[in-house]
Amino acid sequence: MKSVQSKITTIVGAQWGDEGKGKITDFFAGKADYVVRFHGGNNAGHTVIVDGKVFKLHLIPSGVIYGDPLSVIGNGVVVDPKALINEIEYLKEKGINPRLIVSDRAHVIMPYHIALDSALSDHQKGLAAGSTNRGIAPVYADKMYRNGIRMIDLIEPDVFLEKLDKGFDFNKGLIENALGQSLNHTIEEIFKTYIDYGKILKPYISDVSVELFKAYKDGKNILFEGAQGMSLDVDHGIYPYTTSSNTAAGHISIGTGVSFKSVNRTIGVVKAYLSRVGESPLPTELEDETGDHIRENGGEYGTTTGRPRRIGWLDLVQVRQAVRVNGLTEIALTKLDVLNNIGELLVCNAYEVGGDEIYEIPASLTDYRNAKPVYEKLKGWGEIPENIWDKGFDKLPQEIKDYISFIEKRIDCRVTIVSVGPQRHETIIR
Repeated sequence: MKSVQSKITTIVGAQWGDEGKGKITDFFAGKADYVVRFHGGNNAGHTVIVDGKVFKLHLIPSGVIYGDPLSVIGNGVVVDPKALINEIEYLKEKGINPRLIVSDRAHVIMPYHIALDSALSDHQKGLAAGSTNRGIAPVYADKMYRNGIRMIDLIEPDVFLEKLDKGFDFNKGLIENALGQSLNHTIEEIFKTYIDYGKILKPYISDVSVELFKAYKDGKNILFEGAQGMSLDVDHGIYPYTTSSNTAAGHISIGTGVSFKSVNRTIGVVKAYLSRVGESPLPTELEDETGDHIRENGGEYGTTTGRPRRIGWLDLVQVRQAVRVNGLTEIALTKLDVLNNIGELLVCNAYEVGGDEIYEIPASLTDYRNAKPVYEKLKGWGEIPENIWDKGFDKLPQEIKDYISFIEKRIDCRVTIVSVGPQRHETIIR
């Protein structure tokens, strides 16, 4: 029997993360049957505001706020079971009993991964990415070393102990012998704690690949929610100042175990300016009163860490790469309201490196460190009219429409979604 055509939408970050993906995912999740995370861990944070109520999520997809879609954590995600249990309880306290499944093949963050994360940052010094110290890089490394522990192991005590014995010794040796730090945990303590986590999480652990394949064959609406952003992709980002997973849309197949042959929409979320948590060169960084104003006006503090974000003008060299690598079909432009009442706006369209103008992100760390932004100036706008989301795109101030047109022409991708406020309804579909 011929299957019904499934509708698949992917939402990914086109900058350094924190672009507003949570809000855009939440906006579309009401029509989705499944909302899926496919990479990263609780180092990423999404803030969703619905009817004035704030939800801060780290592992569970933003669509959980609706209640109806099935929230899915794929095998490409690394899971801190304590953090996941806390997030489930957090949602329940807010009146939401999450419909959730977690891949049995997802790797588990262990206490020694968190200890190793901190020790590695000390070791890497100037090349450190500014880790959130959630154990993300070490758990992905253990996965490749084949020392990893998966969610399924937490409900199989004999296998868990067998794997824990090897993983603990390996990581303890790295922490204490290679990096000169101490590990203040025992195997016995970890085993008991994580077996208890497994008992709590057992109802959620499932073969996500099979579930999503059936959904695809049945013509269900599937929404993929990316974490972080293009410049943090471990292969295509500003290496080594990246996260430890692939943030690009193409990772959905690897991170969920299903080869989706027909993705209908790939939406790149772009903030109307730029923000960054963590270390790296940042060509358009604003270290002045304008940057401070944007940070405060936009509430630019990390959802996971609370750290103040670095602020910069919009960088289209960065966005241009995101369009190309992700195969973006459209752009969601967010936080335009944060730029209200700034008289003149600068947008970076190229870098000047050694006397040459370049329009793509260089692989050379030397070139990126030396890159100077080539700006174009645009006229700013005043206050965005109240309830503009009820009036449509044409009623936006002309300066905003000019700003959007400028972006579209230089990245060759259309802006179809415009966000002019933090709440779900403060969104214009073009």
